Amino acid sequence: MVKYIGKRLLTSIITIWAVVTIVFFLVRIMPGGPFDGEKITPEMKAQLNEKYGLDKPVGEQYTIYMKNLLKGDFGKSMKYKGRDVASIIGKSFPNSAKVGVASIIFSVAVGIALGIIAALKADRWPDRVCMILSTLGITIPSFVMGTFLIFIFTTNLKLLPSTGLSTPNRYIMPVLALSGSSMAFITRLTRSKLIDVLKSDYIRTAKAKGLSGRTIVFKHALRNSLIPVVTYLGPLVAGVLTGSFVVEKIFAIPGLGNEFTTTITNRDYTSLLGVTAFYCTLIVVCNLLVDIIYVLIDPRIKLEG
Repeated sequence: MVKYIGKRLLTSIITIWAVVTIVFFLVRIMPGGPFDGEKITPEMKAQLNEKYGLDKPVGEQYTIYMKNLLKGDFGKSMKYKGRDVASIIGKSFPNSAKVGVASIIFSVAVGIALGIIAALKADRWPDRVCMILSTLGITIPSFVMGTFLIFIFTTNLKLLPSTGLSTPNRYIMPVLALSGSSMAFITRLTRSKLIDVLKSDYIRTAKAKGLSGRTIVFKHALRNSLIPVVTYLGPLVAGVLTGSFVVEKIFAIPGLGNEFTTTITNRDYTSLLGVTAFYCTLIVVCNLLVDIIYVLIDPRIKLEG
């Protein structure tokens, strides 16, 4: 186990380094810069470039940035005076995480429940209803779902506010919009795997021993059926916790996704790199945790080096 985790950690560090390196050079290849388009004199622009080290060769800029990153220093925003990137992430990430945690809980709970119903009632009307719902969830983009929810519950019915997170009822529409596709995907994964598991030899043996249907499904079959769901949860958790760019824009949520789109628009190099490094690290850590959880769900899976 220790050897396995050690190798995965090394791979994870290399992955994060590669992503940050690629993004570092890509943003400098893109046309324009953080101070282009602003009403400043060439002298002021030169002073700003000197202040943030943009007047140095790209290789030297990269070396300086990576040294600071290893110390936990994400740098200062080039567009927001007096704000460092760590504070921007620290302020915006909790908002994304609140909506993300609620969306994950909703997606997993409802998705697994619908998947179980669809598997146990395969090829009957409950299964067809669940599959229609999951198809709609996968095919309808989150921004379309968000706009539709606002039109129905805010514009027409005037039941729910459409912006911010100041009250609990403001979470309802963002959570529904954000969790639609993931809930649908989990439903299909659970249904497909559970149907296969229910046909297994050990399930037939359990039935021959006279075990109740509830025991067979929830104690024996469901445990193995959740392995694909756990696989999917790794990138899902990271993606949802850091926020959906479009959903946060639609519902005016001051989250990390909103900050990410703003940094791209502003060509804010340090903020863009900092958010990318944070996002990449979160994805890698979640995937590592998922691999370790495998062995807890199914003892037949061995964590090999």
